[in-house]
Amino acid sequence: MPKIDIRRPHQLSLPDARAVVDQVAARMREKFGMEGQWQGDSLRFSRPGVSGAITVGNDAIHVVAELGMMLAPLKGMLEQEIRRKLDEHFT
Repeated sequence: MPKIDIRRPHQLSLPDARAVVDQVAARMREKFGMEGQWQGDSLRFSRPGVSGAITVGNDAIHVVAELGMMLAPLKGMLEQEIRRKLDEHFT
């Protein structure tokens, strides 16, 4: 399965970075029906065709996602959108 793996440094406090990830997760829920649940400092998410986690560290955000066969052709576009959102919120 194709995999997305992106790290983005940040300078926010851990609670502030986590709040931003919560905002992004709310949009993902609205737009794509993606369900998410916090497990420690990782927001695990899934929906048919994709599963992964957004991990909030003291100085970086780490996004990992595994794409199913139906979403595999969209990997480049999805990576670009994730990078754009990370730049928007963590730069």
